[in-house]
Amino acid sequence: MASDLAGIALFHRTDASLILAAIGGCEVLQLPAGTVLFKAGEINHNVYIPLSGSMVVHLDAKMSAEATISIAVGECVGELSAIDGKPTSGSVLAQTAARVLKIPQDIFWNQLMTLPGVAASFMGLLSERVRRTTAQALKAQAEQIELKHLRKELSLARQLQSSMLPAQGPMFAGRQDVEVCGFMEPASHVGGDLFDAFFVREHQLFFCIGDVSGHGIASALFMARAVGLLRILATNCNEPDVLLKELNERLCVNNDTNLFLTMFCGFLDIETWQLDYSNGGHCPPILLSGGQVEDLPIPKGPLIGAFPGARFLRMTRALGINDVLCCYTDGVTEAQNTEDEEFSEVRCRHLLGQAADLPLQAVIDGVRRQVAEFTGTEVLDDDFTMLALKRTA
Repeated sequence: MASDLAGIALFHRTDASLILAAIGGCEVLQLPAGTVLFKAGEINHNVYIPLSGSMVVHLDAKMSAEATISIAVGECVGELSAIDGKPTSGSVLAQTAARVLKIPQDIFWNQLMTLPGVAASFMGLLSERVRRTTAQALKAQAEQIELKHLRKELSLARQLQSSMLPAQGPMFAGRQDVEVCGFMEPASHVGGDLFDAFFVREHQLFFCIGDVSGHGIASALFMARAVGLLRILATNCNEPDVLLKELNERLCVNNDTNLFLTMFCGFLDIETWQLDYSNGGHCPPILLSGGQVEDLPIPKGPLIGAFPGARFLRMTRALGINDVLCCYTDGVTEAQNTEDEEFSEVRCRHLLGQAADLPLQAVIDGVRRQVAEFTGTEVLDDDFTMLALKRTA
């Protein structure tokens, strides 16, 4: 043990022979990596001094890597609980294989602390420990303030994003000929899904649903850009394939983040009930017509914002009275349970078929509830968005 004394700051001012006489009978612990020396809340009657290896104090019960203080070779640990007899305030862990000198509190106080220079060294080490702990506490406090500010900004971003989309729930409540309802729930503070529906002319309804790649702020900003462009383009064009082509060209410009989106959109003539629609890589809407539930045939279409010069196709379908068109994003059908099984288009079609006579709000609420029951949690892994419309006259 004599060779280890040189690395112990507590003993720097004291003759080595006196130190050895006091602690010669003390145990040296051999700790494998990952060994917990003691846990927070335990009663401790010893002072420990690491002789080699790497050790840390965990300040939280979860022993997370963020809330730690390193213990240098030669430093004391456990001395405060040995002073006041109270439970330890932190957990001590050997990060690597370590050798630790274990000094019973009676030897520490009655023999070591009475030696010349030891008490003064001990006070210096305690002062340094307090300064270091205080600095770490101030840093943690600053990080908490920054995190609180970030959460506030994210909350504001979510409110701004929500204000860009139509209000959740039924739309055009005063109309007797068509029922429209939309819903979007982001998986995080802000999402990349979108939906919209508005009359571009007295008898012509434009609607769309989309899903931006990725998650978070970048996807939300890309979504906001797409929504703004869509509203401008839809008021000047009544051909969905041409609209998607122009939207693609504009989103490809300055797309440094390399994001893209999938989208289904259409123009519905309320007088003739002809639906002209186009698609850019999005999943097919589900159509309830004449008691049958099926996927609406759609052109595949390329991703939007990925490659300039892409072309899109248009298809047409007439809607009959009480026909329902239900559009969704893959966050609905790809939601997984604990067995990694997806909710699937099959379950979605089955639910919609059972709810054909319900108000669209109840239909969407029912799907959201069933997805939560299927996954076993209200927490989403991906944005959940649905847009449904029904011819009612």
